[in-house]
Amino acid sequence: MLILTRKSGEGIKIGEDVRVVILETKGNQVRIGIEAPKGMKVYRDEVYEKIKQENINASVITTDHMQKLFKIWTDKGMKS
Repeated sequence: MLILTRKSGEGIKIGEDVRVVILETKGNQVRIGIEAPKGMKVYRDEVYEKIKQENINASVITTDHMQKLFKIWTDKGMKS
């Protein structure tokens, strides 16, 4: 991990396209601004972890799910 000291108004560059700027420090909080290309997704850690977990949960297929899908598929096949 790279550790830097920055003052309010100072920034850092990440690659060619991303700039992080310290906007304000107040107590134990730091406000930062992130300049990145529109197509680049930027998330807070806790939001990213929640999205990742939701994606994992959505991809889990249980035996019960498979049985329900099989029933729907076979019921439709019987009606054709």
